[in-house]
Amino acid sequence: MPGGRLTQQERQQIALGLADDLAYAEIARRLDRPTSTVTREVMRNGGPATYRADLAHRATGHRAQRRRQSAPQGPGATPQPHGRDAEAVHAYEEVFTAVLMQSGMPRMMSRVLACLYLTDAGSLTAAELVERLQVSPATISKSIAFLESQGMVTRERDERRRERYFVDDDIWYRSMMVSAQATAQLVDTARQGVGILGGGTPAGNRLENIARFLDFVSESIARAAEQGREVLHAKPLGGEDAEGTEV
Repeated sequence: MPGGRLTQQERQQIALGLADDLAYAEIARRLDRPTSTVTREVMRNGGPATYRADLAHRATGHRAQRRRQSAPQGPGATPQPHGRDAEAVHAYEEVFTAVLMQSGMPRMMSRVLACLYLTDAGSLTAAELVERLQVSPATISKSIAFLESQGMVTRERDERRRERYFVDDDIWYRSMMVSAQATAQLVDTARQGVGILGGGTPAGNRLENIARFLDFVSESIARAAEQGREVLHAKPLGGEDAEGTEV
């Protein structure tokens, strides 16, 4: 399997594969590259609809140059906690970001969430996010507002009165509940349409079918989220409790 960065020729092959509606796994197989490499490459360069090999190649060069300029050099460089490999952590953060984007989350919001989620503390200030992601404070503020609306981050003020943003094990539960509530609102709206258009009409029947389907989905999401939360917080068999004693 070839290593190192993607070449311009490989990026052209990715563009051709996307034009032929090939899956990422198939493009990766033809390049003899991991699927995650192709996924990350496409998602960080506009997504499958707008990916262009020449622009992606130039953008990668610019990003590498910025990282070299901003990265600490020499023996004074900040070590990774727990003996982690800095390059491996950076690469994984890009993969995690790409997967979040593939699920439908906007790019900047995905970067912020991945950055928060992969810190041991699970929290950062706005200034720390600005420094890590090399973006403006306004960009961080907009991203946090979006993530808050989806139930995926919370904020508190620390002892220095700075706003600090947090993720925890419950973010996916909260996000699922926000999704369930939004779906329930669609159910109510569809049923209002049935009353206006008439239950026996083709349009009314269509809206009623939508309402019934979404009502089932909404209840299923909420029920699954509640059950999943119980699993998430259950102590593993043969594990230890918070004080380190056997349970």
